[in-house]
Amino acid sequence: MPQEMTFGESLITALDEIMGQDRRVVLIGGGLVGTGSGQAQLARLREKYSSRIKNPPIAELGFCGIAAGAAMAGLRPLVDIGTATFSYEAIPQIVNEAAIAYSNSGGQTNVPVVYFMRYGIRGGGGVQHSGSPQPWYWNTPGLQLAMPASPADAKGLLRTALMRSQNPTIFLAHERLMNDRGPVPDGDYEIPFGQAAVKREGRDVTIIATGIQVPRALAAAEVLGKERISAEVVDPRTLQPLDKASLLASVKKTGRLVVTDESHDNCGVAAGLAAIVADEAFTSLRAPIKRVAIPHVPIPFAVPLENFVTPTTERIVEAVRTLLRPA
Repeated sequence: MPQEMTFGESLITALDEIMGQDRRVVLIGGGLVGTGSGQAQLARLREKYSSRIKNPPIAELGFCGIAAGAAMAGLRPLVDIGTATFSYEAIPQIVNEAAIAYSNSGGQTNVPVVYFMRYGIRGGGGVQHSGSPQPWYWNTPGLQLAMPASPADAKGLLRTALMRSQNPTIFLAHERLMNDRGPVPDGDYEIPFGQAAVKREGRDVTIIATGIQVPRALAAAEVLGKERISAEVVDPRTLQPLDKASLLASVKKTGRLVVTDESHDNCGVAAGLAAIVADEAFTSLRAPIKRVAIPHVPIPFAVPLENFVTPTTERIVEAVRTLLRPA
């Protein structure tokens, strides 16, 4: 039977189960859920598996490289980098070592390491703590990229990454999702990578949303429903591998598309997904594709300015209205 729990609690629950089943799984770093719920669970986990949990110094370049080497040697490390922008310090190891070892060896060298990061606009975090680097990592061949949007997806995708994958995986969890609640299946619940989910059926417009944008898109669909606009919300769940078939099928059904991601618009995830649809489903479109993302500015510290650049529910609603507005 599914249990109701928060996003953060689902991560700790999944990790507890995984570490109990596979002694190769180790945790490097100890924050994982940040200031969100699950702190008490995490404390118990750290005591239960103390010999397999290491607290590194603030040296991302070093411990991310150690984790990649440990994965090549047979372990399955979960590296808690903390705030996603801190991963920039480790780019040489993540991008120029872990990502290429598996692919450039023709699969002979497995690198089953998971780099876990809390990304996004958190509320007064400032530019150096509010980054959304998913476009960077999506643009790195050899990396898998998971962006769960619900507690159930967090558990299912983490189990797949830590127990099934042979590739290095970037696992992005939005800071503001940590306290979101939802049903989480018991036991060995896994979600295959490259399997999108239709979070809400609709007929008038497709909203492709990732991570934190999924609950925002679902809220937008509720608002639009009161205006007799039927919006379908599709969550890719993983950007690499990407379930293009499901995304294109939805667009072909509705004929209209809004794409939203909490990264910058220029060369961002929303732009990339829009380009794929324009290339492969252009004849199905009845209106131009609209993108809802962060404008090309650093994330401000002041909360009112931060809110102004956030791709909110209201901005998604307005983008859909624009598509359906008579010419």
